[in-house]
Amino acid sequence: MKQRLNIQELEPNAYNAVLGIFKYLETSTLSKKSKNLIKIRASQINTCAYCIEMHTAEALKNKEEQNRIFALSAWKESPLFSEKEKALLSATDEVTLISNNGLTENTFQKLKEYFTDNEIAQIIMQIGEINIWNRIAVSTQMFHSYTNVK
Repeated sequence: MKQRLNIQELEPNAYNAVLGIFKYLETSTLSKKSKNLIKIRASQINTCAYCIEMHTAEALKNKEEQNRIFALSAWKESPLFSEKEKALLSATDEVTLISNNGLTENTFQKLKEYFTDNEIAQIIMQIGEINIWNRIAVSTQMFHSYTNVK
């Protein structure tokens, strides 16, 4: 597979605008663990190998447990995730697949049990941001970083 085009080079202003959202979210009050769960889960849904690889490596670096990463695609059935994390993951699924049912009232109310309104806004922005990166990577066929895949 060959990368189709490089948006960073072709449209640097657009790329830098998305990068600006990333930089803002790096300063948000969401935990690294929450950010990693959102990034990996949305990337799984969007089948973005580039981002899955990048964000699982980042999660491991941030002390996430391997078994939780392995179970993330089945988070609803897994006892490895807290109710707070399940609310976060439910929002990630629903916002990533927004055309299905939107962010449901049930999921929104679950988020309100565990997060402030500002944190919920940050969660929605984090989900949106990773979805933008996923769409860029998948549509341009970006290569993932490791070349030793057999």
